[in-house]
Amino acid sequence: MNVDDLLRDTLREQAAEQPPAGPGFADWVLAVRRRRRTRRLVTVVAATVAVVAVAVGVPLLDSGKSDVRPSGVVDGDKVSAHPSQSPPHELIAAGNTALAAYYIPTTVKKSATETVSERTYWLLDRKTGTYVKSPKWSIVAVAPGLKTAAVLERTLPASRIGLLDLATGEVKRWIQVGHKVGGLAFSADGRKLVATTYTQNPDADFHPADPNAGEPERLSSRTGFYVLDVASGKGTWGGVAVGGRRADGLSTFVNNRQDFAPTPDGRYVWAGGIASDEVNKLFYDSTGAEVPAPENGSKYLLSYVDAGMSPDGKRVAGDFAGRKWTTSSYVTDSATGAQTEVHGQQLLAWADDKSLVAWDVGKGEGEGKSEFHQRLVLVTIGSDKEVPLSGFRKGTDASAGRWQPVFAQR
Repeated sequence: MNVDDLLRDTLREQAAEQPPAGPGFADWVLAVRRRRRTRRLVTVVAATVAVVAVAVGVPLLDSGKSDVRPSGVVDGDKVSAHPSQSPPHELIAAGNTALAAYYIPTTVKKSATETVSERTYWLLDRKTGTYVKSPKWSIVAVAPGLKTAAVLERTLPASRIGLLDLATGEVKRWIQVGHKVGGLAFSADGRKLVATTYTQNPDADFHPADPNAGEPERLSSRTGFYVLDVASGKGTWGGVAVGGRRADGLSTFVNNRQDFAPTPDGRYVWAGGIASDEVNKLFYDSTGAEVPAPENGSKYLLSYVDAGMSPDGKRVAGDFAGRKWTTSSYVTDSATGAQTEVHGQQLLAWADDKSLVAWDVGKGEGEGKSEFHQRLVLVTIGSDKEVPLSGFRKGTDASAGRWQPVFAQR
């Protein structure tokens, strides 16, 4: 049975959804999640704001007239799986989503007291359907359609944003910014770009010269965000306070890197908080003013769960669930809040309205070090089956140089 046959069988089983998952979370799963959240959460969010732009011609996100890729390399909704490849060399895709890029983080010692986590990216070459090393960029966000990527140069935070044509590998436009940028996120339709601003590199860590002195307190240098119109490069900047105690007495402290991102409907921007925070996410309007959580399901978003809301808006990807399977997560009904358990250790992207790409461990694994022995899989709500998409990652921790996926709608 090939992958397409297995996918068809999987989709036939999605008619009946599971009942809401129980409230119990496995202790080992919670411990791993807490460590990951407090170590460094790479989240995204944003609000209506903007910037001074320098025009140089932007590749249209919704235009395929100059598309040079061969038919079927990126288009279509079939599964493209390479279970023997890790990191992948050839296109990985399922349904409406594709692995647009991946990066490998490396810790670089800058001085006796400073280290920086630096990313090296591999971007999808649309002509060949393979991933090509692109060491020029420190941050890459890929727009829906896989035609354009927003990029930042190596030194963070950056004073300009590049719009990269993924067909040619050339930057077609630079957008100059008055407040330096360290994070990027596209809206669901690709028309807006949210850029998080920082005064210092959000991926830097500082250590005491005396190893017995303990870790110094590191305050976030995040200052706010831009919301930019991709076609024109225009927008405005909105400042957001770093954190502290709110008027209601709750804490809003954030991690070193805590990026903003647009809500799924594009009306607001949002950002998460650290794991021990009483406020786990906040929403903002275009001026940077805090607003109540939207009632369209956005209130169920989790900053550390990449998949977010389903394309039809009916479900939101959640965290670890009870353990019907060796590892599992849950999805939340946007209208009712009811939770349904689904395969997968970590939900990464929606392939369609009922299927997702996830990290998961091998069969029969899930304890101790094997919790990090993950591969990309396709899972479907209401189905026991998984479709392997990549080989297993090596290493025992997300910060140990293992490859990290970047997905985009195709």
